[in-house]
Amino acid sequence: MAEQDDVLHLIDDTGTVPEDSSARKWKIAVIDDDAAVHEGTRFALSDYNLHGATLEILSAYSAAEGRTLMRNNPDVAAVLLDVIMETDVAGLDLVEYIRNELKNETVRIILRTGQPGQAPERRVIVQYDINDYKAKTELTADKLFTSLTAALRSYQQLERMVQTRRGLEIIIDAASTLYDFKSMQRLAEGVLTQLASLLNVDCAGILVLRDDGTAGSEFSVLAGSGCYSRFIGTTSSKALDPDLRQMVEAAFQRRKNEFADHRSVLYLRTGSGREVVVLLQAERQLSDTDRALVEIFSSRLSIAFDNVILYRQLHEANTQLEDRVAQRTRALMQANRRLSAQWLRLQRANGFKNEILGTVAHDLKNPLGVILGRTEMLTELIGAGSPKENVTAQVEHIRDATKRLTSMVDHLISDAMADAFDITIRREPVDVAALVSEVADSNLPSAVNKQQAISVSAPPNVVTMCDADRIREAIDNLFSNAIKYSPIGGKITVAVTHEGGDTVIRIADQGAGLSPEDLGRLFGRFQRLSAKPTAGESSTGLGLSIVKRIIDMHGGHVTAESAGPGQGSTFTVTLPATETT
Repeated sequence: MAEQDDVLHLIDDTGTVPEDSSARKWKIAVIDDDAAVHEGTRFALSDYNLHGATLEILSAYSAAEGRTLMRNNPDVAAVLLDVIMETDVAGLDLVEYIRNELKNETVRIILRTGQPGQAPERRVIVQYDINDYKAKTELTADKLFTSLTAALRSYQQLERMVQTRRGLEIIIDAASTLYDFKSMQRLAEGVLTQLASLLNVDCAGILVLRDDGTAGSEFSVLAGSGCYSRFIGTTSSKALDPDLRQMVEAAFQRRKNEFADHRSVLYLRTGSGREVVVLLQAERQLSDTDRALVEIFSSRLSIAFDNVILYRQLHEANTQLEDRVAQRTRALMQANRRLSAQWLRLQRANGFKNEILGTVAHDLKNPLGVILGRTEMLTELIGAGSPKENVTAQVEHIRDATKRLTSMVDHLISDAMADAFDITIRREPVDVAALVSEVADSNLPSAVNKQQAISVSAPPNVVTMCDADRIREAIDNLFSNAIKYSPIGGKITVAVTHEGGDTVIRIADQGAGLSPEDLGRLFGRFQRLSAKPTAGESSTGLGLSIVKRIIDMHGGHVTAESAGPGQGSTFTVTLPATETT
């Protein structure tokens, strides 16, 4: 036995070329209570090689040691197991332990027995989940080689099936996870994580995206792991290492997957035209099964990336829609406020109309009757040749009645105007520049009809404490007048400035201008100016008086300037930027 130990020692220690520690080895377990069997098996299989992989032989000298060995080495490919060890059925019990308790269905088990009569072959093959049954006397070196090769090939096929099933399960689970991502970066990170899980190996990776799919265009690094994590967020290819940049650009040009040594490059193009390249650096070379699973996985990624892109576009569309709805809501609220103010004015006007009608029907009837009667008497007196004194007396009566009637009309108008100007204001921060621009836009159709141009100079954020609806009404009146009295093809210039503590609005036109007489009575009620509207428009004579009333109530003032008839005019509104006490 000592000589055999020496021989086996020499065999184990002599090798023409040192083996690569990273190369794969088939892990074989020899479980037998006879040390000579272990030595003989190692000697017979010392030069074994299958698909470039040698053997790593593990030994256990009892069923109890075999249990520990199998529990600690779930990747054992084949077991050469003795049936009779501590007991006559110790090996068979170990088979039950491996299959039922360890749930190891891939390891190939070859039973070897020196007493086949004690464990009949047919019963053992049927009753126990083993793959071969040999008597030690018939298991020569050649037959051992044949049996082991068949077992390893069977194990390899089962291993591929297990890997494929595991990979497909990961792909199915990953699909539901990846499709839930709403961020492109989160999706990219998920892809690298799922690939590492799919290959069951630690690997460094990088994922880059090219939006427009145009050759030579820049790409961005969405995710990275391992040694590539330092490139996360890179938006220029020049920031990458030269060799890495070359591999990524080559993948964009090649437009297909490539597997080489320990490095794999995946390419995919989404339905929206984006291009994605994933580069993986694994610790081991990928097997054919690994590559097939990666191909299946990458073919599903296009949908995930398109989902994120569509979600982002939908989110942007929703944001824009919400902004438009908010703007429209604000516009409608402003319009509603204006309509409410107009409705109040209409109600007051309708009340004034009813009052006028009642007054005309009642209060004005008597003076008019007096005038009518005295006129008839005057006619009769003149026809009869009455003395001058009698005619003069009747004329005085008519004059008195007329004065009384005029006074009544003046009072009615005064009361109506007082009611019309019963205006209340509420102050709030208002962007006057934006308000002036809005009023200019609303008056633009009227100006276009007269081929006039409106120029507005209004810097943003000119905020003033005022009543937006009332100021809008005043500015609208000034715009209306400018358009009404400007010639065909004229130009109206509007400027908003912030001077000291005041907001100043200037509206200049190229109209007929104002005479000194006009300037003196410009803001009075029911005033008629010497200038006439240039397109026959009507004028009530109330607009400028309303403007002055509104501006006065805000603590501001409105003025007009003109170089004279034919020189145009400029109206200036000055408002305190803050509320006055």
